[in-house]
Amino acid sequence: MRPVTVSVTGPGSSTVIPVDIYQTTAIGMGVIIGPGVVTDCAVQHTFDDIWDVAFNPATATWFDHPTLAGLSSNADGNYAQPPRGVRLTIVAGAGTATLKLVQAGVMG
Repeated sequence: MRPVTVSVTGPGSSTVIPVDIYQTTAIGMGVIIGPGVVTDCAVQHTFDDIWDVAFNPATATWFDHPTLAGLSSNADGNYAQPPRGVRLTIVAGAGTATLKLVQAGVMG
């Protein structure tokens, strides 16, 4: 998959980023905080089928990334095993947070 960048300003969640579960999973991620203040931000993932026509991000089961949660400053991390979808969520703060995600693998 191509690199993806999503941003959120104020409390709320980004669109869901689909993960290519058929590629090498190594996914690198960086969260950049600012402009403005964000006091609680998290990268979240789901194992729900995001391609199902009944999929609804508001009712999906989301898990916080083990090291990219509760963020108030820049941080990076990775996934070694494939979730189906990833999103960025601001829990508290009026500023902006940006998630940059890169997945290893052959582009087809």
